Amino acid sequence: MVDKLRLYISAASDLRFERDVLARAITEIPTSLGWTITQTPGADHEPDLEAVAQADFHLLILGSDIQAPVGLEWATARRAGNRVTLLYKSSALQTQAAQAFVREVARFGRWHAFADAFELRWRALRLLVDHILDNSTRYEIGSQEAEKLRIWRKTLDAQAREKKAVNDTRGGAEESAVILTTERFIPSEGKLLKSE
Repeated sequence: MVDKLRLYISAASDLRFERDVLARAITEIPTSLGWTITQTPGADHEPDLEAVAQADFHLLILGSDIQAPVGLEWATARRAGNRVTLLYKSSALQTQAAQAFVREVARFGRWHAFADAFELRWRALRLLVDHILDNSTRYEIGSQEAEKLRIWRKTLDAQAREKKAVNDTRGGAEESAVILTTERFIPSEGKLLKSE
C-alpha cells in the first residue's frame, strides 16, 4: 500500500513565491495520503538526485531563465522514467537559454504555460488530484475520500473561474518538507497538534 506520495519541485530561486505557493497548496488536498516534498536546493547545496529519481511526481517550473541545477534534475527524472512529470513555464519573457531549454524539453513532454502563481497552483492541484482519483485503488482511497476529492476539485475549478488571488503571506514553504496525516500515520512520540 502506498501511504505517502513523493513530489519533487524543480524551480530556480527566482521562483521562490511560486515554490512556496505550491508546497502550501499540497496541504489543502483533502486526502489521507502523506507527502514528501523535495525542492531544488539553494546554490550552496547539491540537489537530491535520488529524490528526483524516486519521485512519484516531478514538477518542473521555469521562469524567465534556466538556472543550475534544474537542467540536471530534469535529466535525472527523465533517465529514471518518473511516473508523472509536469512541465510549467511562465508566460513572462524568457532568456535565450530558457527558450533553448523549453525547445529541448518539449521533445519529451508538453509545457503548460501559467500567467501567475494562482494559475500555476490551480493547474498543478488539478493534475495531482486527478492522478490520485485515477489511481484510487493503488492508493487505497475509499469511496468517501474519493467523493470528497471530487467535490474539492469542483470547488478548485470554481475558484479559478472567480479568479481568487493567492494569499501573498509567505509561509517559508519553498524548502523541502514532509506532510503526514493522522488517518494513516500515528506519531510514536511528540505531541499531536490539531487545527481548529
